[in-house]
Amino acid sequence: MTKAIAFSQYGGADVLHPIDIELPAPGPGQVLVAVRAVGVNPLDHKLRSGAMDGIFPVTFPAVPGYELSGVVEAVGAEVTGFEPGDEVFGAVMGGGYAERALVPADRLAPKPATLSWEQAASVPVAAETAERALDLLGVRAGHTLLVHGAAGGVGTLLLQFARARGITVVGTASEANHDHLRELGAIPVTYGEGLADRVKAAAPGGVDRVLDAAGQGGVLPLSVELAGGADRVLTIADVPGAQEHGVRFSGGAEGVEPYHARAYAAALALEEAGTLRLPLHRVLPLAEAAEAQRISEHGHLRGKIVLTV
Repeated sequence: MTKAIAFSQYGGADVLHPIDIELPAPGPGQVLVAVRAVGVNPLDHKLRSGAMDGIFPVTFPAVPGYELSGVVEAVGAEVTGFEPGDEVFGAVMGGGYAERALVPADRLAPKPATLSWEQAASVPVAAETAERALDLLGVRAGHTLLVHGAAGGVGTLLLQFARARGITVVGTASEANHDHLRELGAIPVTYGEGLADRVKAAAPGGVDRVLDAAGQGGVLPLSVELAGGADRVLTIADVPGAQEHGVRFSGGAEGVEPYHARAYAAALALEEAGTLRLPLHRVLPLAEAAEAQRISEHGHLRGKIVLTV
């Protein structure tokens, strides 16, 4: 048995509660990880609230958590490259809010000693999403990319991936996060009324692609106009808006080839070069998962929220 945090019905953060779950021994291709830290993402509270019901169905009781860091306790058949005692980080298909979790071996990577447990747990989802978004948008060196919600966990890594590839980024964020964006190599603009004019001033040559990582109402039609077509806009946060405005939505579960290996390699290359920045908005113990999700729902984050186990 292992202790976890779960929800047995849809609702507010208060539906999260402690639970004991029984994990089987790792099967072929699986690794049992003793969790040290787990990242908190918008998907966590969207699933808990029922907002994603029908898109990402869950089975109750459901244990959230899609990225973690920890120590390998056991490996299943056909697993190579990992053994008990190894420090790792990676993506998990739910179940991360727990003392132990079963993780597909191909979603794991060795944790560098230079990264803390909390920093390592903040990498997998943001890195995979950033790599996938850049690829699906077809953005390349010399392009100008507009990112809505650029100061969050995904935006923070995406800006670093983009800068390393010669992509100019204009990022929307609150005024308090503008210095943060500048440090990551982006041109910050404040969201809200008059955004189009501010973007045009920041990018006189126009924007080639737009990524919506915020899901704020009204930005998609404006983005289509700025980019010159719906096919140049991608949202990872607004399913209804995507349907309404003909914009592509990507949540990582649409049959797209997984980007985990490429994403981890990109992040670790920056870490090896000494340039990777992984700001943590808040670190809380696992027992305070409900508070962590409340903070996540409020938005306006700088970096990631992480739970420690």
